[in-house]
Amino acid sequence: MLEDGWMDSPAFHGMRRRQIQVPKSETGMATEVAIEVGFRHIDGAFAYGNEKEVGQAIRAKIADGTVTRKDIFCTGKLWNTCHRPELVRPALEETLKNLQLDYLDLYIIHFPLSFTPGKEIYPMDENQKPIGDSVDLRDTWEAMEKCKDAGLVKSIGVSNFNRRQLEMILNKTGLKYKPVCNQVECHPYLNQSKLLEFCKCKDIILVAHSALGTQRDPQWVDEKAPIVLEEPVLGAIAKKHNRSPAQVALRYQIQRGVVVLAGSRSEKEIKENFEVFEFQLTPEDIKVIDGLNRNFRYYTLNEFQELPNYPYNDEY
Repeated sequence: MLEDGWMDSPAFHGMRRRQIQVPKSETGMATEVAIEVGFRHIDGAFAYGNEKEVGQAIRAKIADGTVTRKDIFCTGKLWNTCHRPELVRPALEETLKNLQLDYLDLYIIHFPLSFTPGKEIYPMDENQKPIGDSVDLRDTWEAMEKCKDAGLVKSIGVSNFNRRQLEMILNKTGLKYKPVCNQVECHPYLNQSKLLEFCKCKDIILVAHSALGTQRDPQWVDEKAPIVLEEPVLGAIAKKHNRSPAQVALRYQIQRGVVVLAGSRSEKEIKENFEVFEFQLTPEDIKVIDGLNRNFRYYTLNEFQELPNYPYNDEY
């Protein structure tokens, strides 16, 4: 299980180490800065392509005495090409090797979507259509449970699962460990209120990625999509508290009981993100931000709609 008290700790609200056209050296430097500032939750994934750099940064800050391994809460993710049960542990072991760690604090299924196994992150056929794989995610989950039993990971969870898919795992015959978390896109334009309430009822922690919107990578996001941090309502609340819109968006999640992830390469922004524990939004602020919800999703993954377990056709 996740350690008691982490939900209310600055350490639990982490840095997301996603690489989108970012030089790998900058990823490592940003990770080191984040640890120096005070972040202790490092959220990574095999698919981000920068596990080695993140691992080197963690080892460097351990070596110089800034932190110990026990201070760091390191999350990894099982990629879509490794959902077959026999591939789960080898995938985790590769992540551990890349990170130069003996164990992960949290390992999560990155998406409910399953891709055909192979070296390609996004396997495509001759018509450039994604190639799916027929895998029962309950079997994948059982393999995740075995990784926990083997001591390779302390906790296991999921990401980008909808309610129905969570219930499929929760209702699995012989379930040994339920998911400790569900990491999903969550921001003022997509506040995931129904999914949040469901997760709370099941004692599952909701973790917010893309909490500030997105980096607007044209590969994934419509360039005409609204920009969260330019929302006038957030700007007004930020001005009232003498804070930035980003800090308000992050603080909003924390006060809702959501673990929030924020990523940046800028030392100034990393420090600013960590200052969200220095102020409180009022109940009225929270209510106003709740009103911004428009169920707008930046990451629709439309190209994968035809694959089994596409998660975004359900209401939540």
